[in-house]
This record gives sequence, structure tokens and C-alpha cells, in this order.
Amino acid sequence: QVQLVESGGGLVQAGGSLRLSCAASGRTFSSMFVAWFRQAPGKEREFAAGISWSGSGTFYADSVKGRFTISRDNAKNTVYLQMNSLKPEDTAVYYCAAGPYSSSWRRGESYAYWGQGTQVIVSS
Repeated sequence: QVQLVESGGGLVQAGGSLRLSCAASGRTFSSMFVAWFRQAPGKEREFAAGISWSGSGTFYADSVKGRFTISRDNAKNTVYLQMNSLKPEDTAVYYCAAGPYSSSWRRGESYAYWGQGTQVIVSS
């Protein structure tokens, strides 16, 4: 079993930065693909960023490419999402998800483990 706990959300002005963390328990986490999804009010959940087990592969949604950076520290069982140049449209609950690698890594159904989410609000 893997348990995920997100932290680092909050209120920030447009143009600002936040760093989200996803701390995991369970020794298999370091072998899993991990992604950040987000869900804005009234919208469907969407993929934001993903990272391979080794960290050598990173993937981003077009809407965040160039502004967000995903990374991981397997020694600490933690995945990070550095968010820069934030925009009001980035406002959402951000969820960390983990699971074995799947070619459908953009789809939430591919992940077995989810955190409870952390709220990010970007004011204009």
C-alpha cells in the first residue's frame, strides 16, 4: 500500500510561485510513475505533469509547460511540483497520483493511489 499526502498549496498572486510536495509512505513508491492532476471548480480533473520512477522522464500538459517543473527525491519518497508564473486559470485542487507505469499516464484511471489534494488559488 502507498499513502500520499500533498502539501504546499495556498493563495498566491498572479505571477507568483508555489512549490507543492507529495510525500509517500510505502517502499514501492520509488518504483512508481507519479503525476500531478488538478481539478478546477466546475471542471473535470486534468493531467498537469508526470515523472518516471527514475526522474529521467518528465511530461507536461501544454497549459503548464515552461512554467511548472516536476521532480522527485526517491530517498525522501517525495515528488515536487514547482509552479512559476502562476495564472488565475491555475486555480484548482491539485492531486498527487502514483502507480505502475502505463502508456495511458495522462488518464487518472491509470493510477492506483491518490492523495487528498491541496488547494491552489491564484488571484488576479
